[in-house]
Amino acid sequence: MPQPILSNVAHEDLSARFAGTSTVAASPTDNSETVIATLTLTNWSDLVVTSGIRFSVSAAFTAGTSGTAATLRLRKTNVSGAVVYSTGALDVTAAHLYNLGFVCFDAAPGVGVYVLTLQVTGGAAASTVSALHVSSIII
Repeated sequence: MPQPILSNVAHEDLSARFAGTSTVAASPTDNSETVIATLTLTNWSDLVVTSGIRFSVSAAFTAGTSGTAATLRLRKTNVSGAVVYSTGALDVTAAHLYNLGFVCFDAAPGVGVYVLTLQVTGGAAASTVSALHVSSIII
């Protein structure tokens, strides 16, 4: 028989375990992979991580001139950091609006900064990131 719930977190501050951003840092100017958002986990060094970090990600963008595919990635630290998740190359058409999203889990976090990147393959001119959100729950 499952154990009944005997306690709750009504008087516990869990705010340090939740982080999010909706700030667009940049938009890709060509077909290079570009950091479009940075998520900094505050109090990272003070938290115990028992399982990992769950991320929920969404980004809306208009594909630039000649764009043929788009890849959204969550990376550790910066654009050359380890990939936590990648959508893979998804077909896009230039001048069309897209909203890509995913949910993923980093079982071995080790860092307090994550970046969301966007690469528009074949993009000969700027793509425009119009909205995004990255949120995390440290477990």
